[in-house]
Amino acid sequence: MGVTDSEYSEENGVDIRLCIDYKMVNSVTAIMEYAMVDDLLMDMEKYLWYCSDDAASGFWAVMMTQRARKNSAFVCALGHFEWLRMPFGLKNAPMIYQRMIDNALWGFVQPRGGWSAFAERVQTAEAADTAVGGSPTDTATHSRTRVEADRESSDISDSLSAVVNDPRGDMFVSGEADQSSLAPVFERRSLVDDICFGGESFDSCLETLDRRLSRFEERRISISFTKSMLVQPTVDFLSHAVSRKGYELMRRNLRLSQSFRSQRRKKECKLSLAR
Repeated sequence: MGVTDSEYSEENGVDIRLCIDYKMVNSVTAIMEYAMVDDLLMDMEKYLWYCSDDAASGFWAVMMTQRARKNSAFVCALGHFEWLRMPFGLKNAPMIYQRMIDNALWGFVQPRGGWSAFAERVQTAEAADTAVGGSPTDTATHSRTRVEADRESSDISDSLSAVVNDPRGDMFVSGEADQSSLAPVFERRSLVDDICFGGESFDSCLETLDRRLSRFEERRISISFTKSMLVQPTVDFLSHAVSRKGYELMRRNLRLSQSFRSQRRKKECKLSLAR
């Protein structure tokens, strides 16, 4: 598999976003079918208090296997790079991430030895890599061109990579995960990294939130607290306002959709869709 070219773009005039076209990789990737349920917004009126969470860093919570690193490699002006975490742009990235979130929320299957043991193995591997320090590229015996790959460094398996490529860490080798003896955190699913749940009382909502945060800590999934709404009578979820009354389309989005006019230029269409 060849490497993919890349380019940069500015976001908000401040942040730099890396743009990689994985058209070639996606063309030879078999898509993972993952049907979504239609009732993510149903039965929400039975609660009094709600939490709407957004996971931080998205797909970067998924560590890449050695084979996946090779397939998603890219080049830029600074040289040849391979992703250690799952990047945006790969065709099956949303489905893989959805499975990981579902497994965390529902407890379908565990890594061998249990979730806590797996988290401890990852932490130990990260600590070992940090203790070693440095980079194999620091000891290169010759100068490479800006697009030449460091093959020797790329093939070295560090402690964390060994854990990721260990069959014990792959919970989805058989496709859709099977039911296990683990109790679900709450009997609701997410839409990729958007999660909404509630409680019939303030205390019950806090208890559910505590269980969910504990499970995510074991699975090493972070939450963006700046994007989350915790224990509120009304929260935003999937462009809807969710409350005791049920759900309704957020007024801001409704006004924007009503204000759309016919766009004739490509740039105008992009600006309208980005609002």
